[in-house]
Amino acid sequence: MVEVLQNLTNLQYIDNRIDELKRMRGDLPEEILDIETEITRLEARIKRSKAEIKDLTLEKSNLELEIEEADNLVAKYEEQQLTVRNNREYDALTKEIETQKQIKENAQSRLEEIAMQMEELGKSVEESEVKLEETQKMLDEKKGNLDKLIESTRKEEDELIQKREEAVKNLESRYLRSYERLRKGLNNGMAVVAMEKGSSLGMMLPPQVQVEVRRKNKIIFDENSGRIVVDPSFFEEARKQLNFT
Repeated sequence: MVEVLQNLTNLQYIDNRIDELKRMRGDLPEEILDIETEITRLEARIKRSKAEIKDLTLEKSNLELEIEEADNLVAKYEEQQLTVRNNREYDALTKEIETQKQIKENAQSRLEEIAMQMEELGKSVEESEVKLEETQKMLDEKKGNLDKLIESTRKEEDELIQKREEAVKNLESRYLRSYERLRKGLNNGMAVVAMEKGSSLGMMLPPQVQVEVRRKNKIIFDENSGRIVVDPSFFEEARKQLNFT
């Protein structure tokens, strides 16, 4: 059982250092994800606005053609009015002229709306592109900082991962499952803790539990936190075995 307790402690000791290296990166990974999400949102907005501008430009061209056609028809009908032979034909042409003038008026009104929409969309695209450029620079800076941190600890982290794989091999699957389950359910990931002056993480252990921990002949769980409590000598031995400073 001493060997099992030592292997569990070794694994925790390694994981503590890996967690420490990850904490050194701070919130950078999460910040980078947030910035990347913002960039995706800005790019989508720009793409959507440009597509709207393209559609409005096409609609504008069609309306301008409608106005030109309406003007031509009005001129044609007015010329025909000069040669009509009765009031019925004249009135029919007058009605057509009014229809074309209404078409022109509606088209001109829509053109005014399009002009305002395109102006607003143009401003939106311009503002979004400026924001996108600033956000991209921020992302590059954050990624650069994270890359430097990762690079500065890469060698140690690779060694830790290798040592962790070796430590896992030394544990029976049932003990490993219990350890991983505990780590997953705890905020700080400390599944194995040392008993210090009769207490576990500041919580005093019952005298009988303290005795059992010192005997080192079985796995002891702290009834308050559910963690595995071991004699501090196991962590001292872990430091020696793993050659940590």
